[in-house]
Amino acid sequence: MDIKKETQEKIQELQIIEQNIQSFLMQKQNFQSRLAEVDSAIKELEKGGDSYKIIGNIMVKAEKNDLKKELKQKKEVFEIRIKNIEKQEEKIKENASKLQEEIMKEMNKK
Repeated sequence: MDIKKETQEKIQELQIIEQNIQSFLMQKQNFQSRLAEVDSAIKELEKGGDSYKIIGNIMVKAEKNDLKKELKQKKEVFEIRIKNIEKQEEKIKENASKLQEEIMKEMNKK
């Protein structure tokens, strides 16, 4: 089957887009994992007892309210990053879908 150069370029572009989608999925999973850790830490803080914070290789006692505030800020940042990644991922998927349709139309012309 003889494929036009333009179609070959679109196929390569589609492959690059699919790699980008995989990259976004990995980033999103990373942030979701970190978000789960922060949620877990917040729940543990609410149980009571002493609060500690890890700084580098040491653990120091921390004020519970300050630590809770810091964790909630981290949680917000992770949630925003996940939403941004999801928006970018959606746009890329739409582009991939359009490109895939174009490729299929060109392939079916033959």
